[in-house]
Amino acid sequence: MLPLENFQLGTRIVVRYRIAGPLPLTDALGVLLASDDDALTIETRRGTVVVAKADIVAAKEVPPAPPQRRR
Repeated sequence: MLPLENFQLGTRIVVRYRIAGPLPLTDALGVLLASDDDALTIETRRGTVVVAKADIVAAKEVPPAPPQRRR
């Protein structure tokens, strides 16, 4: 896991973070759009997600998404 400051904008990342509820963790997989002192903004397939840095338990760079298959 890299320090969060090392991620470049436009990089594809996966972030595991804490949430309220019966399953205390979830993941966000997508492109890093913004990063400030308090949060990361990630564009996922389901939309934009803002994750508080205090809630992040793991994060890493991932390879680009594979091309979509034609049906």
